Amino acid sequence: MPESEAPWGYTLHVPNDPRAVAVCRQTLRLALTAHGLPHLTSTAELLGTELVTNAVTHTKGPVAIRLCWSGSALRLGAWDTDPTPPSPRPAAVDAEAEADNGRGLALVRACSEDWGWHRLTYAGKYVWCELAPDAA
Repeated sequence: MPESEAPWGYTLHVPNDPRAVAVCRQTLRLALTAHGLPHLTSTAELLGTELVTNAVTHTKGPVAIRLCWSGSALRLGAWDTDPTPPSPRPAAVDAEAEADNGRGLALVRACSEDWGWHRLTYAGKYVWCELAPDAA
């Protein structure tokens, strides 16, 4: 269980640069460990990496990752400047199963309790997912 049930959150703004994905991953690890949630680190790193990678790959503007603890769930989200809805691909078959990309949102759906997105009125969209505190 986390050291504190009190809600907290962090937002990290990064440039649209593939190297920013590693910075986000390290930030997630540091924040979760500092807040007594190290058991969520592996899954949060995977999902956060997927969300940020999609934002960096499919948009041209800056990106932000948001990490929020509500006391009962961990929410990860990525903001980008493109309002186009995310389009999860169906389960990979045959030749697509060997592809290097295209499975990010499928992983997010499979490994999180819930996920979704919404268009932002000021610019772009926010894609999020949630992990239960006992998820591993």
